[in-house]
Amino acid sequence: MASSPGRPKEARSMDVQTALFYAFSAILLFAAFRVITARNPVHAALYLVLAFFQAAALWLLLKAEFLAITLVLVYVGAVMVLFLFVVMMLDINLDSMRKGFWKHFPLAALMGAVIALEMAAVLLGGFRVTSPPADALLSLAAADYSNTRELGKVLYTEYLLPLQAAAALLLVAIIAAIALTLRERKDSKSIDPSLQVRVKRADRVTLLKINPSSMAPPSAEPAPAEEKKP
Repeated sequence: MASSPGRPKEARSMDVQTALFYAFSAILLFAAFRVITARNPVHAALYLVLAFFQAAALWLLLKAEFLAITLVLVYVGAVMVLFLFVVMMLDINLDSMRKGFWKHFPLAALMGAVIALEMAAVLLGGFRVTSPPADALLSLAAADYSNTRELGKVLYTEYLLPLQAAAALLLVAIIAAIALTLRERKDSKSIDPSLQVRVKRADRVTLLKINPSSMAPPSAEPAPAEEKKP
């Protein structure tokens, strides 16, 4: 039975970009679930690295190359590697951490449900199929269009003050973290570098001139024992 010419086709084949989106999203959800369910903290950190890579792949599909490479370099290359080294060096007692899991589980589940509902209320509007404006398509189709350049223009023109405020807050946080961890320890054997630079040979080295010693004089013979009288 032939369909009417004015009726659109209901069945549409899935393109490659949609298939990649669903694949990356499924792996991202699995990795995020394993982050909170893995018993080993090192495995949880590795699953978090995998989740970051999948999120970066989704950014690439959305043509946000700068955000994708920033996510990989900053979070995966710096933060997660440092976090993984800290977790591996710390002697974490897993048994003591699991004792209070079920005690706090109802409150954690309630907070997770509230966050999920809030995110659903915000993101549901983004799943509506709407056609993008024609001027946006023309700007994206331009050969010299760059997401990084456009993002830089927006950051350093419209959002310059929030950017500087965030940079100042991060600087204050770094200085505070260094000040809290920099404590003078009594058992530390550190040396002031200025004292090492100003040191002289006479302060550290003493040359002694020792004459060659002659043979030691013979020791005195012990006195003979007194004879016992009969």
